[in-house]
Amino acid sequence: MTTLSTLNKFKKDGTKFTCLTCYDSMFARMMDKAQIDTILIGDSLGMVVQGHDSTLPVTVDDMVYHTANVARSNDSALILADLPFMSYVTLPDAVINSRRLMQAGAHVIKIEGGRELCELVTTLAQAGTPTCVHLGLTPQSVNVFGGYKIQGRGDAAADKLLSDAKAVVAAGAALLVLECVPADLAKAVTQAVAVPVIGIGAGADTDGQVLVMHDMLGMVHGRVPRFVHDFLTDERNTTHSIEGAFALYQQSVREGSFPAEQHQFS
Repeated sequence: MTTLSTLNKFKKDGTKFTCLTCYDSMFARMMDKAQIDTILIGDSLGMVVQGHDSTLPVTVDDMVYHTANVARSNDSALILADLPFMSYVTLPDAVINSRRLMQAGAHVIKIEGGRELCELVTTLAQAGTPTCVHLGLTPQSVNVFGGYKIQGRGDAAADKLLSDAKAVVAAGAALLVLECVPADLAKAVTQAVAVPVIGIGAGADTDGQVLVMHDMLGMVHGRVPRFVHDFLTDERNTTHSIEGAFALYQQSVREGSFPAEQHQFS
């Protein structure tokens, strides 16, 4: 069973680890067989499962339902679950909604933001609830950013992101996710904090990698994000199967062949 202690050992040893989004029982079983290290029940389900154009309509009830589906069929991966949009604005709401996700089977609660989350991170840590803080391109703030754009470019933006990362870790965050930030900045953050850092569109130097399951299976509607690779049709997937794609992803991250230079931003 992968635990936070496992991931901390991976970071110390320089072993890369994997994370994939998952929303149901069948795919959870397949990810177990492929030895995917961590599973994220992401609010990305709003787009890939529910058909919305953003993550904003996803509710806590949605997240609880899908977290429970995955947890029933997961034997080995560490489970992360998103608190959805506006579900953790106040501390009481955040505590209640975190409890619901943990009772549904999550091991870690993922939240989006920076140093403004410090009080919440500390409160949850003191209550025995580990958090993963998502920095960089945070999809719940898409309307603030004016779209899905690379974050952390320029000295001021990079300094703020690094400062926020250090602050939330000092407050008790157990993990970080960096999305769509320059590879050099992601490397600097990964080296600056003691906790494991998971990247998506953040280069090869983070401790772990995460992709949306549908993206890495080639199930992309419209423009394919730069950081995505189709592992289902990859010629190295000799079984031409979904389970083979998961296994190839695990192998590629572990050996360092994914992400490659073309998957990162500068």
